[in-house]
Amino acid sequence: MVLAGERTEKVPLDGVAIDRDSPMPLYFQIAQQLEQAITSGALPAGGRLDNEIELADQLAVSRPTLRKAIETLVRQGLLVRRRGLGTVVMARPVRRPLALTSLFDDLTSTGRAPTTEVLEFGLGPADHDAAAALGVPEGTEVTVVERLRRADGEPLALMRNYLPPALVSVDRESLGAYGLYQLLRRQGVTLHLANQQVSARPARPREARLLGVPRNATVLTIARTTYDSAGRAVEYGAHCYLAARYSVEMTLVAR
Repeated sequence: MVLAGERTEKVPLDGVAIDRDSPMPLYFQIAQQLEQAITSGALPAGGRLDNEIELADQLAVSRPTLRKAIETLVRQGLLVRRRGLGTVVMARPVRRPLALTSLFDDLTSTGRAPTTEVLEFGLGPADHDAAAALGVPEGTEVTVVERLRRADGEPLALMRNYLPPALVSVDRESLGAYGLYQLLRRQGVTLHLANQQVSARPARPREARLLGVPRNATVLTIARTTYDSAGRAVEYGAHCYLAARYSVEMTLVAR
C-alpha cells in the first residue's frame, strides 16, 4: 500500500497501442491496456505514472480522454491519486472464481504469495450466526480462529472462522502456514458444498486498522457455511475483504 509522503518511482508506459479506426472509444482502449498491464504485473504496485499532460502527449490523445481512462481505473481500485505523488499503481486485485476453494488456494494457484497472521485461536462460545450455521445452541463451545491474510505482503482479508471442536485437530502454527481447507482435507474431511452471502459495508474501526485503510473504506463481507459429503456443517466463516483489491467472478447460465 502506498501512503502519502512515500517515495515512488516512475514507471514507463510502454506497449499501449491505440487503434484510431476502432469503434472502441480511445479512453476505453487506454484503460483496458493499462488494466492488463497492472493485473499482469507489468506495471508494478507502487509505481508512479507520468502526469496527465505528459501521458496525453505520449499517447497523442487529449487530456480529457486520458483523464477519463485514468478515472476508470481509479474507480476499479487499480490506480489511486495521491497528493504530492500523482497517480500511483495499486497492488494487483484478487479475482476469485465462484467455487468451493479457500482464499489461500486461490492465491497460490494464481502465483500470488499468501501469508497469514493468526490473531486468535482457541475455544470460545458460538455467537448467534455461528451457532445457527453449525446447528448447535448459541454459546456452545467451538473452535474460533481469526486470521489476517496478506497477498504479496499487502493486507487483503480479515477472516474469522468457527469449527465444531471435535471435527479436526488444528494448531496455531499450521493455521499460519496453510489454508483452512487444506487442513480439513488432510484430516479426511471431504468438502462438498457451501452456502454463502456476499455484502458490502464500510469498514469498522478495528477492521480498518488491521487492513491498513481509512475508516469507512468499503469492504466486501462473505458469510459462508461449508458442508461435508455427509451433509454436516464443518465450518462457518465471517470474512471481510478490501473491496478495492478483491472481487468474485461467476458464470451465469440462462434457463
